[in-house]
Parts: sequence; structure tokens; C-alpha cells
Amino acid sequence: MRFLLEVRLLLGRSLRGTLRNPVWMIMGLFQPVLYLLLFAPLLNNLKMPGFAHANSLNIFTPGLLVMMALFSAGFAGFNVCEDLRSGVIERLRVTPASRVAMLLGMILRDVIIFLAQCTLLVLIAILMGMTIDPPGALVLFGLMTAIAVMMASASYAVGFILKNEGALAATLNTVTLPLMLLSGVMLPLSLAPQILQNIAKFTPFSHAVDAARALVNGHLTDQSVGIAFAIIGGLLILAVFWAARVFRKATA
Repeated sequence: MRFLLEVRLLLGRSLRGTLRNPVWMIMGLFQPVLYLLLFAPLLNNLKMPGFAHANSLNIFTPGLLVMMALFSAGFAGFNVCEDLRSGVIERLRVTPASRVAMLLGMILRDVIIFLAQCTLLVLIAILMGMTIDPPGALVLFGLMTAIAVMMASASYAVGFILKNEGALAATLNTVTLPLMLLSGVMLPLSLAPQILQNIAKFTPFSHAVDAARALVNGHLTDQSVGIAFAIIGGLLILAVFWAARVFRKATA
């Protein structure tokens, strides 16, 4: 019970800080909405292999959700750099609170913000004409939550190691941009040359995008869903363990 109380208190502190300065939360949604409004309509007349009769929004929006997870949750480590510079981490060191509770409080803040952004993006897509399967949407949000926890944890770990926003931004952009392009976020990988399709099979987010598209269209039993949850689940465990280890050392 004490652990849960500490998580709740630290989550509340993190949320209050974000709500006082919601710029990152707004900017994290601004770019995907622009893509949805200005890029998605261009796909209406594009005949994509394997998606010839599908609603273009049902193809494009799931990819945008994964892109948001990569960049919104993936850049959560900037909060750590600010807390280190302002002395927040130093003050937390002298408290008896669990180090894991501190970490989970920060990660849950990022997950809550990300899910709020996802909800708004999906609502806008529905207003534009996207159709979504309700049970599939629930499973989809579960997958997005797992991706957000994984990305936020890894970002916090890197943030504690680098301790500098400039170095963190360069590192994250170097990693996330190729992953995004190789995941078929903007367009299905069925349009890509065979060599890129083969490379994409080794990127976890390409499987997440395939699963997200299957879930939006109600294909809950599609094999891509199980593959995505297995891969993202394994990476989530590794990322949380890594972040907890680095966080303990930073607050020891």
C-alpha cells in the first residue's frame, strides 16, 4: 500500500507540473493532426497492394498512433534533464520513497498524456470518416500503452545517462527516425522494395503498425497482433528493468 501511495503522489506531482506547462502535450499532438488533415486525404485515390478497397484513414491513422508513441513518449527523457538541472532529483534522493515508485510515477504521467493524445487523434479521424471496430480499439489502446511504457522507460534511462537535452535529442532522433521510416507508418510497406520489406521485419514497430491496422479493422485474431504484443512485451520488460537500474544509480 505504501508503494502504491508513493506512485500516486509522484504521479500527481508529475501531472501538475505538466498541466502548468502543457506546451509539450500540445506539440505532441499538433504534428500528427497536421498529417491527418493534410496528408491522409492524398491517399484516397492511391491503390495500395493489399489495401485496395480499404479506407485510407484506417490505414494511415494506426501508423500515426505508433508515430506518436515513438516521439511523444520517446522524448519523455527531457523531463529528467530538467529535473536534474533544477535539483529535483537531488531533493528526491533524501526521501524514503521507493526509487521504482518515483520512476513509475513519471512513466505513468507520460502514458496518461499519450493516451489522451491518442483519444483525440482517433476522434478526429472518426469525424473525417474513419471506421473503427470497438473491441479492436480497446486492444489497440492496450498495445499503444505497452509501446508508450517501453519508449518512456528507455528515454528516461538515456536521459539519466546523458543528462543533456541536446545530446538526448540527437540520440533519440538518430534512433527513432529510421525506426519510423522502416515501420511503414506513413504508407504500407507493401509499397516498398523487397529489400526494405526484409529489413523492416527486424524492426519491432513495423509489427506494431501491422497489428494496429488489423485491430482498427476488427481483425483481432490476425497473427500480427500476437507477434506485436510478444515483441513489444519483451522489449517493455527490458526497458523498464534498464530504466529502474539506471534510476537507482542516479538517486543512490
